[in-house]
Amino acid sequence: MIDPTRSVLLTDLYQLTMLQGYVQQGLEDTAVFEFFARKLPEQRGFLVAAGLEQVLQFLEDLHFTAAELEWLASTGKFSGDFLDHLKALRFRGDVHAMAEGTVFFGDEPILRVTAPLPQAQLVESRLINLLHFQTLIASKAARCVLAAPGKFLVDFGFRRAHGAEAGLAAARASYLAGFAGTSTVAAGPLFGIPTFGTMAHSFVQAHDDEETAFADFAAANPQAVVLLIDTYDTEAAARKVVMLEPRLRQRGIIVKGVRIDSGDLAEHARKVRRILDQGGLREVTIFASSSIDEYLLREYADRRVPIDGYGIGTHLDTSSDAPYFDCAYKLQEYAGRPRRKRSEGKATWPGRKQVYRRYGSDGVMLNDVVTAEHDVHEDRPLLQAVMRDGRRLSPPPSLAAIREYAAQELASLPQALRELRREPPYPVLISEALRNLADSLDARQQ
Repeated sequence: MIDPTRSVLLTDLYQLTMLQGYVQQGLEDTAVFEFFARKLPEQRGFLVAAGLEQVLQFLEDLHFTAAELEWLASTGKFSGDFLDHLKALRFRGDVHAMAEGTVFFGDEPILRVTAPLPQAQLVESRLINLLHFQTLIASKAARCVLAAPGKFLVDFGFRRAHGAEAGLAAARASYLAGFAGTSTVAAGPLFGIPTFGTMAHSFVQAHDDEETAFADFAAANPQAVVLLIDTYDTEAAARKVVMLEPRLRQRGIIVKGVRIDSGDLAEHARKVRRILDQGGLREVTIFASSSIDEYLLREYADRRVPIDGYGIGTHLDTSSDAPYFDCAYKLQEYAGRPRRKRSEGKATWPGRKQVYRRYGSDGVMLNDVVTAEHDVHEDRPLLQAVMRDGRRLSPPPSLAAIREYAAQELASLPQALRELRREPPYPVLISEALRNLADSLDARQQ
């Protein structure tokens, strides 16, 4: 049986047809590929690297199962000798990468694979798949965190995610970027992410009256009472909560919060806050959901809307305003010689590279330099060795540690990027050493 989440067949067919050509022709010297964003989406001033842990796990586990080899043989596309080669294939390469949670920009490689050409080529599609999606969601989540400082943000997007793996990856990526947790239950045991939930309108509708629904839900979930109050009349429901709360408190049940999921969230929140405060429930929080994104969060922060937390779903898990970024995994060196793609609009910088970041005395990022690996600078190098000969160099960091590091990265952003502005753009400089290397290759390829 083929495992749909771990299969090496999660790739494009041309990876396997190229692989067969490489093997038949003996093209198995060391190759260097790099993953990078060609440019940032129009709506983004920065991206946040994520997905490295899943990439390294994929590389360590890489092998063809008997079922996969049997299916490949059945297609008639591959020779017996090539299938025998695949049977013994394991990833035995090196990986350098930016740590998860690192802020990065266009033209900056965030991952470099150095391995025999067939191995480095084979992993392209799945590596792009893993890095692209989590980076996309982590970047969207980071913008929400910056737009709503101090607010309690929860990933609510599993039901709108493009598949189960995407929903789980979004929970991980958003937590990494600073969300408090997720509503996706499986992310708890899988990643150790805190899980949160309230109630649905159907629970209220299943009861003959709203107050009884609130009381029943509180009795069933006494440790986490957040009541959904917009099924019928939001402000009337808030008054019912005020009336019910003393009876619940006598039973040792504390109402933690109320949730608003429709209408003018800001206007409802102001009215509900007054009702709760006048009823002595100043500690009861207001949680809002329904079409939330970083733009609305920033607006509400500027207007001082009294909402304490948000459930962010569709816009987060689909990265609705920027559902992809232009990324690539390209050959930069083969058999010891730098390589350079010169296609119109898709030219690459050749050779193994490093990215250096310079900071001001206040710890704020000033500029990055992309240069050849041998061109050593004094500033902070962002690419570090994480795998050698197909094995990790150290145990993976905890998700909590990655989350803390990501927070430090966001804190070091220039003010314009913290305010979600793209202008002035963050300066990424291409070094003279790298330009000279490209020029020399171009001269030889005339």
